[in-house]
Amino acid sequence: MATPLKPSLTVADLELMPDDGNRYELLEGELVVSRAPRLTHQRISGNIFALLHQHLSRHPIGEVFATPGIVFDQISSVIPDLVFVSYERQAEIVVDDRFIAAPELVIEILSPGEENAYRDRVTKRQIYGRFGVSEYWIVDPERQALEVYAIEENVLELQQTITGNDELTSLVLPDFVCQSDAIFNAQT
Repeated sequence: MATPLKPSLTVADLELMPDDGNRYELLEGELVVSRAPRLTHQRISGNIFALLHQHLSRHPIGEVFATPGIVFDQISSVIPDLVFVSYERQAEIVVDDRFIAAPELVIEILSPGEENAYRDRVTKRQIYGRFGVSEYWIVDPERQALEVYAIEENVLELQQTITGNDELTSLVLPDFVCQSDAIFNAQT
């Protein structure tokens, strides 16, 4: 007996979702709903945004965006925590004020729970690799670690894990350097 196929949702279906404060993403036709991130998540996101924004003000090669939507195709539409896109690439991948293809750098901050970690470490990493994201950072607030992945033949491969006082550098952000503690500091 054949296993019945589950119907895939499309970006058109996603557009019909309510504007209720939840984050709706489509991963290979499967709907994923996330709640608003916790304060630690927001603090880390703000720290990274500020570091990248400061770097880009000294090296004006592109922009950093918080929680932009990216429509890769009709069954994959994501809302990463942060992205960097060069001005050159932006001209190619922004249509009607939306991203329709991969920016150079995507950053996801893990939310608590194994399912959330699996989604960012496996499912989204595969999607980002397949669609050509050059560099992918996974930020783990619990471990205070940042994993840097780089594209190799359409697969994002782990290059380094940053913890403690390690320095973070980037292949897509020339001259960018920051200490891990600048990302995880808990200002109150």
